[in-house]
Amino acid sequence: MKIYGVVMAGGGGTRFWPLSRHEKPKQFLNLSGKDLMINETLDRLFRITDRENVFIVGNAGQADALKRAVGDKIPESNIILEPSARNTSACIGYAAMKILSEKGDGVMVVVPSDAYVKDEKTYAATLKKAAEKAENGGIVTVGIKPCFAATGYGYIRFSDGEGEIKKVDAFVEKPDADTAERYLKEGNYLWNGGIFVWKVSVACEKIKKYLPDVYAYLNKIRAAVGTEKENETVDGVYPLIRSVSIDYGVMEKADDIFVIKGDFGWNDVGSLDMMDVLHEKDENGNVLLGNVTAVDSFDTTVYASSGRTVAVLGLENVIVAEMSDVVLVCPKDRAQDVRKIVERLKEEGKTDIL
Repeated sequence: MKIYGVVMAGGGGTRFWPLSRHEKPKQFLNLSGKDLMINETLDRLFRITDRENVFIVGNAGQADALKRAVGDKIPESNIILEPSARNTSACIGYAAMKILSEKGDGVMVVVPSDAYVKDEKTYAATLKKAAEKAENGGIVTVGIKPCFAATGYGYIRFSDGEGEIKKVDAFVEKPDADTAERYLKEGNYLWNGGIFVWKVSVACEKIKKYLPDVYAYLNKIRAAVGTEKENETVDGVYPLIRSVSIDYGVMEKADDIFVIKGDFGWNDVGSLDMMDVLHEKDENGNVLLGNVTAVDSFDTTVYASSGRTVAVLGLENVIVAEMSDVVLVCPKDRAQDVRKIVERLKEEGKTDIL
């Protein structure tokens, strides 16, 4: 069985501002203290396939940062650059077309570039089981075992049945708190971790069936792959592709989708309140990173990066992110709304700090 890894790395990480910026989004940050998030993702994929079979789809505007970040971990020719962001259907479809043209069919394991995984051995074993199922033509997604009633994730509802791999009944949008509690109690819901496993040819067939307009543009790109007109064709065609997620465009419509439970300490670390997933808390429940002094403060995250002393007093359930050019302070329960600040700064023309 030939396995290809595809890392989706074009996101802007706006909920992680001010750590994440346009030129250096979350996937290019070292949040765990070990390595850049994208490199940790690559290392996990190397457990299931060879380096030459791992691809990254990234934003052309971040090409230099991307290449510096990954170095020689994969061949530079395996870095696929999107001239514009057109959502995950185009991203996955472009990668599938390029792989099919240059390397042939195989099982494609598509993962986000910026998630945290605690148990990498179990992660790899789970992906291999999913790939074995997908080799026979099915579509397999990895659903994350919920550990709390999360309202920030979409959910996957599955049917009861024999074995580890279950039939998917539905993909469900982010719920309110009461609905999330019900999902947790019912037990047949998993978090949607954005991991998709299918044969490259199947990915192309499904996009053709359910998103024929997207497929038509991607097929034009495929015809140019490996020719001197490839870059010109991509630059001209890609911005015309309709922006639609693979969840909405394909997964919610197809009837041959399966899910395998992922129980390997996953977290998307989507906002600053999730930093305590990556770091140990002190005796007061605080995560203090950098030159920080905290007095009478509890369950608070302080990230100080400039070298200056950041002192906090009497805080509870608060986030403080201090950079050389900007400081963010917000309640933990508003961390998901940091993107609203990014939008306001854009309106005010303060793009130099974005």
